[in-house]
Amino acid sequence: MSPSASHEPTTLSDPRPKPRLTGPVVTRIALGVSYNGRAYEGWQSQRGGHTVQDKLEQALTRFGAVEPIKTVCAGRTDSGVHGLMQVAHFDTLLERDENAWVRGTNAFLPEDIAIHWARRVDSGFHARGSARSRRYAYVLFESPVRPSVDAGQVGWVFRPLALAPMVQAAGALLGEHDFTSFRAAQCQARSPVKHLLRAEITRRGAYWRFEFEASAFLHHMIRNIMGCLIAIGNGSRPPEWMTEVLQARSRKVAAPTFSPEGLYFLGPVYDPALGLPERTPAFDWLP
Repeated sequence: MSPSASHEPTTLSDPRPKPRLTGPVVTRIALGVSYNGRAYEGWQSQRGGHTVQDKLEQALTRFGAVEPIKTVCAGRTDSGVHGLMQVAHFDTLLERDENAWVRGTNAFLPEDIAIHWARRVDSGFHARGSARSRRYAYVLFESPVRPSVDAGQVGWVFRPLALAPMVQAAGALLGEHDFTSFRAAQCQARSPVKHLLRAEITRRGAYWRFEFEASAFLHHMIRNIMGCLIAIGNGSRPPEWMTEVLQARSRKVAAPTFSPEGLYFLGPVYDPALGLPERTPAFDWLP
């Protein structure tokens, strides 16, 4: 061996790029949820823990059994208000297929709350911020006698209503307006200006259905509009009064806030490219 020869191995550089170390993969899941709101203090979590959000997050966490899960919803609902397709999203490190999130979480939910679908969505999706519009329906029972089998699920009037004046009055609300007259004092929205895209009124037997779609809604906006529509429908006020109320921009001039029992959040409307369902089977029972 030549005296200049080395016994140390030659180090060769690996031409392949070194793999990058990444953290845990976070998945964003969107859920479609229906609920009967009669037993709950609205959607938003509260200290007492008796809200729809509280029950949903508790069930998701119990099913995941690893980490607490927090949700963001498309639209908060008040005490006694129902949801036919509330949409909520959450982030998780857990690996579960979509059907498992549905069936597994439903096993831990009370009987008046159910997840209908779960979808993996892009991290940029936001249940509230990605919504193009939101939809509500109000179901009203017209009868001399109060509701019984559907108590808590419909509003009630005992005086007859006329369709034409209510349709005329609802038409005055379409478009972009300052809805201060229909805004609750505790409303936290930054602006009272909203765009009402649709207002439809239909009747089936003793049941009236009022359906609304808007860019967003103010706190108690639908229930305050309903109070005015009913006053017009029963002849207490003329249809033109709705325009006067709208232009006054004062809650003091409008009718009292109507009951929450017949109000249903139908859910948000998203870009169709997201591929999210537009409804749940819970829609089918409404008149």
